[in-house]
Amino acid sequence: MSAARRLLGRASRILPTLRARLIAGLLVLLTVSCAAVGVAAVIELEHFLTGRVDQQLAEAGTRFPASLENGTRPPDHDGDEHGDTRHQPAGTFGARLVDGTVTHAAVVPSGSGLAVRTVALTAHDRRALAALPVDGRPHTADLASLDEYRVTAAWGLDGDVLVTGLPLEPVEAAVHRLELVAGVVFGVALAVTGVAGVLWVRWSLRPLSRVAATATRVSELPLASGEVALPPRSRDYDPRSEVGRVAAAFDRMLGHVGDALTKRHASEERLRRFAADASHELRTPVASVRGHAELALLHPGPVPPEVTRALERIAAESSRMGEMVDEMLLLARLDAGRPLERRPVDLTRLVLDAVTDARAAGPGHRWTLDLAEEPVVVPGDAHRLHQVVANLLANARGHTPAGTEVTVTLAVAEPTADGPGAGAPTAVLSVHDTGPGVPAEVRPDVFERFTRAEHRRRTGASGGGAGLGLAIVAAVVEAHGGSVALDSRPGSTTCTVRLSTA
Repeated sequence: MSAARRLLGRASRILPTLRARLIAGLLVLLTVSCAAVGVAAVIELEHFLTGRVDQQLAEAGTRFPASLENGTRPPDHDGDEHGDTRHQPAGTFGARLVDGTVTHAAVVPSGSGLAVRTVALTAHDRRALAALPVDGRPHTADLASLDEYRVTAAWGLDGDVLVTGLPLEPVEAAVHRLELVAGVVFGVALAVTGVAGVLWVRWSLRPLSRVAATATRVSELPLASGEVALPPRSRDYDPRSEVGRVAAAFDRMLGHVGDALTKRHASEERLRRFAADASHELRTPVASVRGHAELALLHPGPVPPEVTRALERIAAESSRMGEMVDEMLLLARLDAGRPLERRPVDLTRLVLDAVTDARAAGPGHRWTLDLAEEPVVVPGDAHRLHQVVANLLANARGHTPAGTEVTVTLAVAEPTADGPGAGAPTAVLSVHDTGPGVPAEVRPDVFERFTRAEHRRRTGASGGGAGLGLAIVAAVVEAHGGSVALDSRPGSTTCTVRLSTA
């Protein structure tokens, strides 16, 4: 069983496609069938012709070898003897043995009348003739002096042994000719069957090929978000066949997937509208709460300390909530595909300003700048790109302890064949810090919304966002046709943004 499994596994690797396996199986079965028919035909023909030779031997009897005993005379000048060759076919062999020793051996040549030709037997031939059973039945003897013969041995009148033989060369010639004809016919049949099988299997598997092509196109579609247009389904198949049932089931599955994607897109759209509407509606009451809290703090009269602290917390949380509402509204607008400005932006100046602000906000960190020699200009929305840099720096500052070194690098990479801005130079902005790193379980979702890892990333850091900073970075960069990536391990975290300069 294990050997069969290994053989099937090896065949599957050699013939990976179903079409190739079907055609190979068809050819193997036809080859086995042709071989079986050919072998059976050859064996049957050889058996039949040998039987005819045995019948001729029985009809010939011992007349020819007996004539060598009773009617011989010395050889003529040609070395021939005369025996009873009447009604003896050409190639008939006769021999006389006395006490196991061959005394006479001759063969009837073709077209020689009554003349017979003496055969000079080898020692092997003499031993083979002496070993023949004297039972009058046909036996096969391979005589080196002649060829393969069918011979019978019978007792003579004088107690000697008379051997009569007929050549098997005509039988072998007929068998070889049949083998040649069968080989040619079966070879042509295999070639024709192979071509016809390829066409037939290809025609039979057309629905399955269309299913595979459709599945390939579906696998290349971005199904994670947005509206998805599935390829049209084909109805050109026979539902009664196995392939047709597979195609029908696949079409039904695509229908269910299409319905699910439509519902998912509609749900996303409703969620985006809700987030945008809720964020827009919350901006006014949040601003009003913050304004009233600040106004109460400006009251000149005496205010109890507990009330002052409560008003300060209300103002701080209102400010934080306002920022969160603005971020949610920005993400909702980006999800809705709102176009951004496309103006030349001096990314070098923007990074300088952002790092200056970060130094003021985080004096306990060590800030390092590594800028390109020439200004780096990219097309885009200056305000949103400033927000990207500010969020990256705020993330590095807010999730690392004091004393952490943060290095901001801005460079221009050579054009690439793929990726953002293929064929044009790429602006590469990286923010590296020597903090504790992002936990491994959080890294895959670090650019998702409301992802926070403060319990592992922060050590002595104060404050904390809502987990929307890096989500905004990813959304803004993608809206600019760029890419963002994170590489983090303990003691080294790098966030890299790539933007096309064209």
